Amino acid sequence: MMREHYQATIAAFDRANAVDPNKEIFEGNTYPKELLYAQRMSQMQERYAPEASEAVKLAVRAQHIQRWKIPRSEFAMDRQGYLQWRTGLYRFHAETAGRIMQETGYDDAMVTRVKSIVSKKGLKINSETQLMEDVADLVFIEHYMIGFASQHPEYDEAKWIEIIRKTWQKMSSRAHEFVLAGRIKLPEALAPLILKAVKS
Repeated sequence: MMREHYQATIAAFDRANAVDPNKEIFEGNTYPKELLYAQRMSQMQERYAPEASEAVKLAVRAQHIQRWKIPRSEFAMDRQGYLQWRTGLYRFHAETAGRIMQETGYDDAMVTRVKSIVSKKGLKINSETQLMEDVADLVFIEHYMIGFASQHPEYDEAKWIEIIRKTWQKMSSRAHEFVLAGRIKLPEALAPLILKAVKS
């Protein structure tokens, strides 16, 4: 019964992301962008931490839920605007996931727990929040770092090492070991730079 309850909520998260107007092509198929991201998050979580709690699995699937509804362009294009956008997103994702969970019958305790993880509360302190952060960073490295690089051809090696190290610092030692053991596919063009950044 609990498994059916969980699956119904995952399906509801996916329906919410399936209406993303932004598309991404992967292996010849076109996907709603945030639906593909959510699926990649769950796949990475199963590879990295298959023992994760139900709360983490729900949070992982909902981490970017309906992100397109709060576009970056609505905020000032500076550091302060970026931080306001990011904080607003954390709140929006948590509230959206919590509302869907209530609709599918989860109790207040589980809703609050998942919302806390999605909001990234207690990073480095709350093990469930840290686990979701690890998964998000692993997905970024494997699937999205190369696309980010293509958008910023003006960045030199020093800038890239700074960016990679900031990502690395958010990750746990377990996630570090996962990367260095070759458990994720590093983007070929950036692999030498990533290894240089994290090993130096």
